[in-house]
Amino acid sequence: MAALDERTPVIVGVGQHLQRATSVADAAEPVVLMEAAALAAAADAGLTGPPPVDSIRVVSTLSWRYGNPAWVLADRLGITARQLVLTAAGGNLPQLLVNRTALDIAAGRLDAALLVGGEAWRTRMRARKEGAVLKWSKAPDDAPPTPLGGELDMTHPAEAERGVYLPVQIYPLFETSLRAAAGRSPEDHLEHISGLWSRFSAVAAANPFAWSRRALTPEEVRKVTPSNRLVGAPYRKCMNSNNDVDMAAAVLMCSAATADRLVVPRDRWVFPYAGTDCHEHAYVSHRETFARTPAVEIGGRRVLELAGADIDDMALVDLYSCFPSAVQLGAQSLGLAIDGPLTSTGGLSFAGGPWNNYVMHAIATIVGELRQRPGERALVWANGGYVTKHSFGVYGTRPPANRFRHDEPQTEIDALPSRALAGGEEAAGPATIEAYTVMHARDGTPELAISTTLLDDGRRAWGVSGDGDVTAALLDGEWVGRRVALTTDGRLRLS
Repeated sequence: MAALDERTPVIVGVGQHLQRATSVADAAEPVVLMEAAALAAAADAGLTGPPPVDSIRVVSTLSWRYGNPAWVLADRLGITARQLVLTAAGGNLPQLLVNRTALDIAAGRLDAALLVGGEAWRTRMRARKEGAVLKWSKAPDDAPPTPLGGELDMTHPAEAERGVYLPVQIYPLFETSLRAAAGRSPEDHLEHISGLWSRFSAVAAANPFAWSRRALTPEEVRKVTPSNRLVGAPYRKCMNSNNDVDMAAAVLMCSAATADRLVVPRDRWVFPYAGTDCHEHAYVSHRETFARTPAVEIGGRRVLELAGADIDDMALVDLYSCFPSAVQLGAQSLGLAIDGPLTSTGGLSFAGGPWNNYVMHAIATIVGELRQRPGERALVWANGGYVTKHSFGVYGTRPPANRFRHDEPQTEIDALPSRALAGGEEAAGPATIEAYTVMHARDGTPELAISTTLLDDGRRAWGVSGDGDVTAALLDGEWVGRRVALTTDGRLRLS
């Protein structure tokens, strides 16, 4: 440690906070939850009071539009930070934020930064239901944030035209494609993912910062009940990300020299070794297959190379887990056994899915676990969109052999094969189902079949139908690989 480069980035404190308010009147707004997480991170580093940082970097929030939430947080904490940052949207942003902050620290652009995010979506929805008016904070109009991270258009016009633009509609398509690729029957595959989600719920049950701490049996995961209704087949409600939470998390990063100056005990230090950021072909319509994620393969392989490690060296792993298909695609791409330890928190269904900020909780949890296991290393995969945007990080307690290393292998990914998309007259006629789901109303009624199909010339085309005969048929047996027909307006007809 004596020869450690003073510009080496290090995480010195982490904090998490849950709010279980009994009413809207008793509930705090998102920035107050962030404040609690930030103070917890400072205390975790052994500091008294607010952390002295150059930059406050907030993950984009959905439950309230502050304008500049970092300004509001700095005001509450009494911090005068020279940089107030707000990220773009996406579940990959917390890890991307760590990567960018590590680069800034290593380059001498800043000495210490607070990374934080929080949501009070549960309270926001409760207020909407009750007709309550929320009088939460706003930053001054003349204090705009510094933006970080670019937006990526992820919905193709042809997808939007068919009404397909939500994660709850698209992730089940990956699921049925994975099921067919594995050669499992719908019944066997449902058991497969029920077991996976049961194991995740058991991890959440042992996590003091998880929103839901009840371990579910595989049977409880897959049983359809009024509280566990079908959403997008084959997903039951508990297989979807749970955004109905009030929670926040924070990470305190600084240079090694700053950590020493602040007298942070060395046993609190956790090092980001390497990071990568990349994305798949932006539109799912153009991806070669729904059963693979090549950008995860490439980005994951590259971050391990930069860290001088391989996947078997990772004692701890947290894979993004908004839906079972995401975990399966991540594990498959990274070479991890699906029955192995794939989450540190319990995942977005059980630990909680606070929109863009889940991975901040995962990083905070990983840091705590690494401190209990000196010498071990951990991998975090963060995902945004429809398994679209990816950020990776490798962490450890030993000083890195090299300064933090980073790459964006996008050129290699962009050169990968893609599929052409057909529509209108070009798509009309016979096709083969590639992936599909049936969306259900809240009362459990099947209401919309959504499918991607392959034409005989290899082009992809979307097909949808609200016909009861079609939705009922697609809920019976396996339809991947079966012949259907499309009309010029994209209606799905069964052959």
